[in-house]
Amino acid sequence: MEALAILVAASLNAATPLLLAAIGLLVTERSGVLNLGAEGMMLLAAVIGFAAGLHSGSVTVGLLAGTLAGLVAALVFAGLVMGLMANAYASGLALTLFGAGLSAFIGLPYVGLPLGLPAPAGLPWLAELPDLPFVGPAFFRLHPVVWLAFGLTAAVAWFLARTRAGLILRSIGDAPESAFAIGLPVRRVRLLATVFGGACCGLAGAYLSLVHTPLWTEGMVAGRGWIALALTSFATWRPWRLALGAWLFGSVTLVQFYVQGLGVPVASQWLAMLPYLATIVVLVLIARRPAFARAHMPASLGKPFEPS
Repeated sequence: MEALAILVAASLNAATPLLLAAIGLLVTERSGVLNLGAEGMMLLAAVIGFAAGLHSGSVTVGLLAGTLAGLVAALVFAGLVMGLMANAYASGLALTLFGAGLSAFIGLPYVGLPLGLPAPAGLPWLAELPDLPFVGPAFFRLHPVVWLAFGLTAAVAWFLARTRAGLILRSIGDAPESAFAIGLPVRRVRLLATVFGGACCGLAGAYLSLVHTPLWTEGMVAGRGWIALALTSFATWRPWRLALGAWLFGSVTLVQFYVQGLGVPVASQWLAMLPYLATIVVLVLIARRPAFARAHMPASLGKPFEPS
């Protein structure tokens, strides 16, 4: 039971950066904006968050700096797509390439440096509770950002389903021309949704370099931004399905370590491919039911909107 509890906690920790990035991208896509720059935003946030945490001596400062870095990167993307009417696909890919190159350059002095900062082992009021069998090791010692990710998922689910602002966001994602015709601020809403998505990707990247693996190495995001993009389709743009998908993908990333610990004679390269293979399988399954995917995706996703 103790080993199972540790495995559950590790899978939740591994799922957190995926869930944070994916929930931000979900809000962005529900407004009709497709941002393919998640990988670049997470890389920039990871290196800036690590540098800020190392120099300030505070994990919290590093997390805030990473969140701000993702927000600024999303603002640049929004300026290109909504201000200059640039192609969203090309702009997102450019942001990914730019983030990968700039993060490698900024991170040169920090490669291999240990962070050396203690991270909170759980929420204060939970840490004071007695250690309960299974529940304590599995849930009570999780980092506060893990709880924040699930709280954010619940907040987004409530926002989209129960609030007027959520209804406006969804209507803009489905029919921006009609929404604009009745006086809704389409571009402002899309800007705010894009910035929110960038901030979530930034927090996810900073969590990777400050908490999940407290160090900086070039390309450490390792495709998680692309997996987060795939998760939104896998979840058919529903927050709770997204949380389940993130946990499943986080568990898949741990299989390689578990199998190696058991001494199974399988090449580590094959095991490292598992999360990406799972992503491809999910996308193929979605592609087999295009009508189902189209029925749930925002109707104007990836389509430009220019007020006439």
